[in-house]
This record gives sequence, structure tokens and C-alpha cells, in this order.
Amino acid sequence: MSIKKEPSYKTNYILIDYENTQPKRISLPSTFPFKVIIFVGSKQTKLPIELVASMQSIGENGKYIRINGSGKNALDFHLTFYLGQLCNSDNIGYYHIISKDTGFDILINHLREQSISIQRYNNIEDIPPLKIPAAKTITDKINIIVDYLIKRGNAKPRKILTLSNTIHSLFMRELSQDEISKIITKMTNKKLIIIDGTKVQYKLQ
Repeated sequence: MSIKKEPSYKTNYILIDYENTQPKRISLPSTFPFKVIIFVGSKQTKLPIELVASMQSIGENGKYIRINGSGKNALDFHLTFYLGQLCNSDNIGYYHIISKDTGFDILINHLREQSISIQRYNNIEDIPPLKIPAAKTITDKINIIVDYLIKRGNAKPRKILTLSNTIHSLFMRELSQDEISKIITKMTNKKLIIIDGTKVQYKLQ
């Protein structure tokens, strides 16, 4: 009798710029491991009870970092420092910055060049793993992929193999290769992508 091993997943790190974006609560699927850090500005003295309660339910995987000093970009510098520490200790994790501040994008592009999986989202609900449980159909999955690719701007994968690996990682390695192939075929039929040999061109809106 063989024992089925539980799948191992990479950790998702969520770093929230609470000065810039204030989620009402943190609701995470139990399928994947998450760690949440909320960076709170020095002048932010109150937090909603629903947010606090949801953070308590995460236990040791959720924590706050209060910024002692004030000043332009003080919180951003703190978030960047802790992000660097995390990337150094876990360079295969998934990193999600929750902030409407586009100033993080230059750093994000640099980290991607170092093969770090990282993305910025305006709202925590935009993180793909939080949408995945509701993605039942192939159309639902394509909508998540298209939204993710649009957010990547010029950093989209340029080869079929890279796109396939990106989709595989985006869905936390839950999809089979056959499912990924069907998704890519459907995206081609919908004229969202154009395949030229091993290369991919995008026609996303």
C-alpha cells in the first residue's frame, strides 16, 4: 500500500502598505501557506476590529510592523528592507506587495531579473491565489491569467515554455500539463496570444 504524499507549496508573502491601502480583513485559503506583514504608519493609531480579528486567526503567520518615525517614504523604506530580508532567506517564495504606490515597480522589475517571483497589487483581493478557488472553468482561469499578464507590463513571458511555467506557478502547480496546454490553445483561439514557433506575442487589452 503506497502512501500519497501531500503536495508542498511555496510560501506566499503578503506585505501590505497600510498607509496606502487598507484592507477590511485578511481572508486566505487554507490550501497554500501564507505569511502576512502589515506595515502601519506612525500616525495610524487605530485598526478596524474585523482586520485585527482576521489577523489573529492567522496566528504566528501574521504580524504588524509599526513605523516609529515619520517622513516621506518612511514606510516604503521599511517595507523594502523587510522584503530584502525575506527574499534573502527564501528566494523561491511568492511575494505580493499590496500598495497603490507605483514607486515599488522599479524594485519589482529588478527583483524579477534576479528570478524572484513578485508582483504589486492595488488590493489584496487581486492576488491570483485568492481568486483561484473560484476559478472553476477554463474561462475563469484565462481571466486570471490575462489580468496577471497585463499587470506584468513588458515583463511578460516571451516563449511558450516560459508562459507555460508562468501559468503553472500562478496556479500554485495545481494544473496538469494537459490543462495548461488547453489553456494556451484557448488563449490562441481567442486571439489573446499569437504563437510564432516557440515565441509568444500578446494581444491583451
